[in-house]
Amino acid sequence: MGLKKEFLLLIILALSFLLLLTVEGKVHYHDFVLKDKNFTRLCSTKSALVVNESLPGPVLYVNKGDTVFVNVHNQGGFKVTIHWHGVKQPRNPWSDGPEYVTQCAIQPGTNFTYEVIFSDEQGTLWWHAHSDWTRNTVQGAIVIYPEEGKSYPYPKPDAEEILVLGSWYTYDVNLVVEQDLATGADLPVSDAYTINSQPGDFCACSNESTYRWQVDSGKTYLLRIVNAIMNAEVFLAIAEHNLTIVGMDAAYLKPFVTSYIMIGPGQTMDILVTTIQSVGRYYIAARQFYTGKATFTAYDKTNVTAILEYSGNHTLPQASPSFPYTTVPSYTDYLAGINFRNKLRSLYNQTVPRNITTRMYIVASVNRFLFNNSGNVTISLAASLNNVTWVNPKMDVLQAYYRFALFLHLD
Repeated sequence: MGLKKEFLLLIILALSFLLLLTVEGKVHYHDFVLKDKNFTRLCSTKSALVVNESLPGPVLYVNKGDTVFVNVHNQGGFKVTIHWHGVKQPRNPWSDGPEYVTQCAIQPGTNFTYEVIFSDEQGTLWWHAHSDWTRNTVQGAIVIYPEEGKSYPYPKPDAEEILVLGSWYTYDVNLVVEQDLATGADLPVSDAYTINSQPGDFCACSNESTYRWQVDSGKTYLLRIVNAIMNAEVFLAIAEHNLTIVGMDAAYLKPFVTSYIMIGPGQTMDILVTTIQSVGRYYIAARQFYTGKATFTAYDKTNVTAILEYSGNHTLPQASPSFPYTTVPSYTDYLAGINFRNKLRSLYNQTVPRNITTRMYIVASVNRFLFNNSGNVTISLAASLNNVTWVNPKMDVLQAYYRFALFLHLD
């Protein structure tokens, strides 16, 4: 009788182990090689740090619950870390990536392997460098499909597309930011925005390389948008096409139809687009949503564009693509931004605590002070949290916490 019980116990343990393997998802391995590469935009050529010689960088494709190991080889000229934006990383802070917080930077000529654990995320996220402004060109999308055997909470699309919104500077923005941090100058303004690294038809020397999204008539596409622009919210619309918003930041939303979106820096959106218009070409246009002082005009006013192009016979010569003049809001249309935000609702009800027992106040501010630059006194800027400015430490915060935890808790 005892042997039978032991045999049954072994079978149960074996089945439990197999079930655990199926629940945990698959494991993927990738290599990111950071190098400088020349790019020509806006009539000039410059060198930029990128991953695997592409801008945007490689897309990571996973299913919900998968794990990814990414070995980052830094063969460029800047120290970097990589952050997996929006990935919760349960009990895995060492691979989160913020410089000086969870790790020190990966120095040129060295490498570091990240373990990226996906838990309940579904939809679109992105990865990017997290060292100063290297994320301007070190970036890429993350596509998280449902668990194998499960489907979307909306009709399965016929195909999908990824658009990464970015910023382009005709100079080495990393060096300029270093100078600005040293002197307290304001942050640089981009020379153009981009869609999949291309500024589009309305920027100089750009119409030959404008990004084109080829579609078939009568199909429904899942459009994944990443706002990798450095510091700007943007409006985006597609001429003569409605957009059905179904997800944001790797979480499903209650679907709603709109003629435009407003997306903040670092955010992602999942959008269904049905191609029911006449065969032709239609602009995908985006512009900055500016909420600062009306008297301040030093912000990027370019219209970045891509082209949604239907397959089929096009009349020759081709007419200019249709532009969403009536649907993409103006730069300062605050009401349009608020109206869009008010439509965002989670697909699932959430229970949140309502009995507030502790209140915490964190004051984020940008302070003005006098700066003596070799005898030239100027007004400089410095950011702070609760009136404390950041100073780069010699050891990352997470390592310091674990290494000196005993001393940190001594009175």
